[in-house]
Amino acid sequence: MKIDQATKEFIDRYFSTHNLSAKTKAAYCSDLAQFQEFVGEDFWFLSIGPNDVENWAAKLKEKQYSPASIRRKIVALRVFCSYWVRKGTLTESPFWRVRLSFGRIEQLPRALTEREMSALLERARNTYLSAQRTNQHKEATKRYNKQICFSHYSSLRNLALLDLLFATGMRVGEASALDVPDFSVEEAVFRVRGKGGRYRLACVVDHETVQIQRDHLAARQRFDTSSTALFLNISCERLSTQGIANIIARFRKEAGIERHVTPHMLRHTVATLLLRNGADIRVVQEFLGHTSIATTQRYTHITKEHLIRVLRNHHPSLTIRARL
Repeated sequence: MKIDQATKEFIDRYFSTHNLSAKTKAAYCSDLAQFQEFVGEDFWFLSIGPNDVENWAAKLKEKQYSPASIRRKIVALRVFCSYWVRKGTLTESPFWRVRLSFGRIEQLPRALTEREMSALLERARNTYLSAQRTNQHKEATKRYNKQICFSHYSSLRNLALLDLLFATGMRVGEASALDVPDFSVEEAVFRVRGKGGRYRLACVVDHETVQIQRDHLAARQRFDTSSTALFLNISCERLSTQGIANIIARFRKEAGIERHVTPHMLRHTVATLLLRNGADIRVVQEFLGHTSIATTQRYTHITKEHLIRVLRNHHPSLTIRARL
């Protein structure tokens, strides 16, 4: 069996029996296609050995891929080989005789400052209030269509999205995937499908955020659409992750924030501020839906840097020594 056939069969069968996201499937397809390109289309799959794995890892390093990217690609190949070992096609995995070192992987989360986060929320709120006043004027002059106009809905939707991402720390894909039934209005809780198909509950504790989410749901339900999505685009279909990113980018620009801002940075921001404000790391782990606390511990480095800055500015020993 050649490598292209083995790859195709693996993708078709593995992802039909595993509850993994479309994004994960796309990453596996891309990584395995890259390995296939490396070894060549005529590569006989049964001949795969440790040297092929090591040579590919060396090639990726030569192309200056980051350690994190190399690790992800190698993991995809490892899962691929393990699959065919379980099927009995391969007698052993080439990884059983391979020892790879990817170097130090340290990618600290990029968070917004409290001032930047406040500016984003203020911009979203002001945009919504402006749209609300415009629609009230149209209604007063009897030119207002009783069917809610999309410009009014979109301004409320954008505010609800931004507020929700910050309030719950959801990933952008999780927010995009929300359906109307996922929001429990009475309990102010969202049912979130996270990585690996695992579900968790995202609680909203801020009364203003709860009201915004309820207002958005009421506006959303006025649309006659077959889509079950909670957040709609102009075609009354599910708002995509790119659509959400575009909304954040527009608010960033209008708020006068010069650096690049992604939806995921809102997740990093709320996690960092929770730890900085004294939340237990186990609570933050559950809040973010991390399976391993090691993932959550990345944020402690940032809070430690903040602590050091505060101490350097306000520690009493500095003023006492100045008097000596």
